[in-house]
Amino acid sequence: MVNHKRNIQLFILLGLGLLLLLLVNISFGSVTIPFKEVVNSLTGGEASKSTWEYIIINYRLPKAITAILVGMGLSISGLLMQTLFRNPLAGPDVLGLSSGASLSVAFVILGAGLLPPFLSSMFLSPYGLVIASTLGSFAVLLLVLVVSQKLRDTMAILILGLMFGSFTSAIVGILTFFSSAEQLQKFTFWSLGNLGNLSWFSIVILSISVLLGLLISLLSIKSLNALLLGENYARSLGLNFKKTRLLIILATSILAGSITAFAGPIAFVGLAVPHIAKLIFQTSNHFILYWSTLLLGAAIMLICDVISQMPGFEITLPINAITSIFGAPVVVWLLIRKQKIVS
Repeated sequence: MVNHKRNIQLFILLGLGLLLLLLVNISFGSVTIPFKEVVNSLTGGEASKSTWEYIIINYRLPKAITAILVGMGLSISGLLMQTLFRNPLAGPDVLGLSSGASLSVAFVILGAGLLPPFLSSMFLSPYGLVIASTLGSFAVLLLVLVVSQKLRDTMAILILGLMFGSFTSAIVGILTFFSSAEQLQKFTFWSLGNLGNLSWFSIVILSISVLLGLLISLLSIKSLNALLLGENYARSLGLNFKKTRLLIILATSILAGSITAFAGPIAFVGLAVPHIAKLIFQTSNHFILYWSTLLLGAAIMLICDVISQMPGFEITLPINAITSIFGAPVVVWLLIRKQKIVS
């Protein structure tokens, strides 16, 4: 009863904190916009300056929504992978989806000269990298799904993903060696991740993909709790392990693949947020962990995005660097704090 009351209080704090962080995210940047103006603009009114209105609606609100979607999707996919493989170091990229996306984007940017002219022009269009990244992730997804139906050992799928990641890194390295400085710069910028520059149409597509992945994940909560006790025990409870594994892999693929396609590969979030949720809520119940991971992922991405915008400066730092710089010390501190509490 005490834990239940504590969890409710934590969820209320997380919800209010997420709302506050959304306002802070939209307010801060190279141009600081007062909270009152942000609230007026978001509630159907108009900001006192037309430039503020334009910045909020056309730039900062889409960026904040993207940050929330990315944080939620990567955090939940990390939780799914850590439970499926029973490995605390598993993340959304463990299946090789990000590696597949990176390889296809590398072929487009670094190896454009090897492609036929009509394909080169198509992939170098505004949505070209999104299409290439999606195709790369989808190809790996098909490979993983086919292999998962033939393998009984779940750890073999984990090894497959890691080996594919090493293989794609080698191919990207070869392409990098033969590329020009301009091509390398473009690929580097993509690999650093980017939450901005998405149109409302792109955000709608990303939202649909992320919501679909989250829905499949939500339907797998009962199965995830059973998997905590081991595959054999889960089977003894009547769990169809192959079907469950397929759904979990599908959900992770949709989440990680769509986010990588639109925002690039973003590190740390999927690996660390589930651990932070477990340390704060002190539970292994996936019904609680699902919602706490969801909210924490969105909140942490908003914080990282605020830091990357460098309030008061005109520069924007790479979001990938900020997530790792901000996240790693937080996780280390939480682990040390937990160890002190236990001892």
